[in-house]
Amino acid sequence: MIEHISSLVVMGVAGCGKSSVAQALAARLGGVLIEGDAFHPAANVDKMQRGIPLTDEDRAGWLDRLSEEIERVASRGERAVLACSALRQRYRNRLRAATSSLGFVFLDLPQPEALRRVAQRESHFMPASLVESQFATLERPVFEPLTLTVDGTRPLASIVGEAAAWCGSTCIPSEFLQPA
Repeated sequence: MIEHISSLVVMGVAGCGKSSVAQALAARLGGVLIEGDAFHPAANVDKMQRGIPLTDEDRAGWLDRLSEEIERVASRGERAVLACSALRQRYRNRLRAATSSLGFVFLDLPQPEALRRVAQRESHFMPASLVESQFATLERPVFEPLTLTVDGTRPLASIVGEAAAWCGSTCIPSEFLQPA
């Protein structure tokens, strides 16, 4: 039996393109974009700006807020499309608690490319010095349910096309999403 996806998380390390892909997927699928970075508390942003990796404890409240946001969007009968690193399986499971039909699009990116991209970004709180810690934290979502792995070096349109096609075979059409 094919499980159906009601909401999506676009995940991966810093610089993989989560925000761009999530924004494009939300537009293509008629979803509501949730930018995970916007929900970090000031203390988390301060730590990252100073080049200090976040701990599981730092991420706990942030993940809870993101779960609440997914639930809020779903309660209106809309599809959430969340851009969130979701680096560890327990983080993804915490997000899955918001809805049993949460899909994940993992943007797989080699570390040198992530470092190059993050070093080129302007006006973002995540410094390139934290890329190594992102890879040290990453638990690839191998064999996890409702998960698609995509090569994050591909062009945006190609990534979005593959993710939308995958979701098209498993996503609940937006007109059938109703508040609980």
